[in-house]
Amino acid sequence: MDDKKKDILRARALALAKTPRSEDIGADQTIEVLEFALGNERYGFETKNTNEVHPLRMYTSLPGTPPFILGIMNLRGQILSIFDLSRFLELPLTNGSSSDDTNRKVIVARTEGLELGILVDSVFGIKRIKTTELETSLPSLTGRQSEFLSGVTQDRITILNLEKLLRNKDIIVGG
Repeated sequence: MDDKKKDILRARALALAKTPRSEDIGADQTIEVLEFALGNERYGFETKNTNEVHPLRMYTSLPGTPPFILGIMNLRGQILSIFDLSRFLELPLTNGSSSDDTNRKVIVARTEGLELGILVDSVFGIKRIKTTELETSLPSLTGRQSEFLSGVTQDRITILNLEKLLRNKDIIVGG
């Protein structure tokens, strides 16, 4: 093989070996989402700020806190505040989000020094969603839910912006 062909093949190999830049990904860009239920609706968070999921077990209620703070629980020796997402988003209570806590889950989320347990009714798992499939302009969505909306998928999963939610002044003590 002559040197010219070797140079062409080497250049092709180098081009194929490059990691694509985010602007090169374009329409094929996907996000990884943790899908969960609140009542009869399906929601999701991007997984980049979620660490783990635990069953809701023994927790202690805290008097004098807002209604969306369920209480605190001990997670491997660390005290974790439990945030009731249904109440915070002012969603109507349904059979799935009643006071029966036996099957409910806690999603542990972290961002910029804040760690919080987010109470949900059930967790379905992780899925990849193309960003082009997210509908972001939904005029029928109102209230707190619309404030944290990233988009809604074609199969009706409401994707919430977890980072924006965790930075909200209403959930940060002294914030």
